[in-house]
Parts: sequence; structure tokens; C-alpha cells
Amino acid sequence: MQTIMPDIADTAEALQTGTLDWVGMGNIELPLLFSSKGLSDTTVIAKADAFVNLYNEQAKGIHMSRLFLALDTLSCEQTLTPTTLKQVLESFIASHQDLSNAAKVVLSFELPLRRPSLLSGKQGWKSYPVTITASLINNHYQLEVSVDITYSSTCPCSAALARQLIQQAFTEQFAQQQLNFEQVHDWLGSTQGIVATPHSQRSVANIKVKLPSDSQEFDILALINSTENELKTPVQAAVKREDEQEFARLNGQNLMFCEDAARKLKALFEVSHYQDYYIKINHYESLHAHDAVAYAVKGLAQGYQV
Repeated sequence: MQTIMPDIADTAEALQTGTLDWVGMGNIELPLLFSSKGLSDTTVIAKADAFVNLYNEQAKGIHMSRLFLALDTLSCEQTLTPTTLKQVLESFIASHQDLSNAAKVVLSFELPLRRPSLLSGKQGWKSYPVTITASLINNHYQLEVSVDITYSSTCPCSAALARQLIQQAFTEQFAQQQLNFEQVHDWLGSTQGIVATPHSQRSVANIKVKLPSDSQEFDILALINSTENELKTPVQAAVKREDEQEFARLNGQNLMFCEDAARKLKALFEVSHYQDYYIKINHYESLHAHDAVAYAVKGLAQGYQV
């Protein structure tokens, strides 16, 4: 005789009635085969948060194992695309009839990319933290991609102060002399010629964009490339001496406060195809014990807020 196991979520009464916005599971370990335009399908190790709402005020709870199994199917039998992610959400809701009518999933992982050096032609691996958030509410599919992009920022103020000190050192060294080209050239290439350098810091741009609901593919590479090309000083992977020198030149030619970086990216995304965008710039100061931070959003009434 087969024993029927109790299902408390179906049979027990709730201790207190009421609806809940989201109920589910967090930090589910999930290997996924990720598909994105311009990249080979890549295996990533994701952490997943999976939710449905609970609109049935009398229900004790949801069936969390059904969320887990839908994600497991995505992991073992499918490739992660906008379409398969929507199918996961539809499965969440279908498996919770009379309990839920909305679903959400958040997937976070590191995406490894081969990135070329600036001049030498060498390549190296660089990982980008990516978060994909998808929801299905009232049959409306929403899709968001977030990526953290690390770059270098050199302070315009400290660059000006460093130039002033170099001018002062030049004056002190050569004020009473008639100079020729070789003397000036040699001094500029000496330790005495560079008495001060501007301070720069590792910085991070956190970018979130909303994709059209009918998107057929992700395009993480285009999002990363356009941001790095706009900022011009992305952190490097493989570096030879010529790459390091070019990196120093790029920093010197692209001095920026956090406000500058935020405005450059705001202008970039204003003319993009994304439905909405959110930018957070964080310059991890080398001079101060605090950080310099700037935000920018598109400014839609129902869009991203800061």
C-alpha cells in the first residue's frame, strides 16, 4: 500500500491570512549555459533567486520545490536566453495555479571574456559581474541586464596640481640658464623632471538596462564594449610595457571626476536602443578614505529611480 505524504502547503491553514508580494528561494547554485550575441555559449556558475507572489490569502505557502525543478531544467536541458527565461517564469506560475499569478527570477554570475591588450596584441581573461532579472506580471514580461565595468579614473584636480609642481621644479632648475632642446628633453625624461604625479583610482560603473520584452537574445558584449569605449580607460588583463605606457597615456588624456564619467555614459545611453537605463559611478578614492559617487537615470515616470 502506497503511503500518501502530507502536503502542508496545500492542506494546512495559514497562521495568519494575507497576500504576499514575493515568496521563494535565494542563492540557488546553478550552472548555466549562457548565450549572448557575439560570444560562444559559455558555462557560468550562477546564483539564482526565484519567486512567485502569493495572492491566495488563505494559502499556507507556495511549492518551493517546483521553482527549483524549473530552474534545474533550465540548467540541465536548455541554454539561457530571453526566451527560455520567460518559459521558466511561465512554469513558475503554471505550477502555482490558484496561488500565484506573478513570477520573478534573478540570476547573478561572473562572465569571463577574452580581452585584447591595448597595443601588444596579447589577450587575457577578464571577468564581468552580470545580473539578469526577469519578471512576468499580468502577462507582461520585463527583462533587465546589469553589469559592473571596472576602469581607471585620474583626478583632473591632482593632474593640474602635479603640472604646477613640475613647472615650479623647472623654474628652480633652469631660471638663470639659456636652454637648448637637448637639455629640456633630457630633464623631462629624468626623475627630477617628474616631481609629482596625479592620483588615479580603480573605479566601477554599474550599468542596468531594460531590454524590450520581445528580445530574442542577450548582447552583453555590446553593452560592455560601448561603455569601455566611452570611458576609454578600462582595467587591463594581459599587459606588456607598451600596453602599460598606452594605459598611462589614456589616463592622462581622459582625466575625469565621477561627474564626468556619469555624464559621458548618460549621453551614451540617451541615444541607445535600451528602454531605460541606470548608471552608478563609484570612484574608490586613493587620496580620501571615502568614495566619490554619481548616479544618472533616464528619468521615466515609472522607470529607474535614484
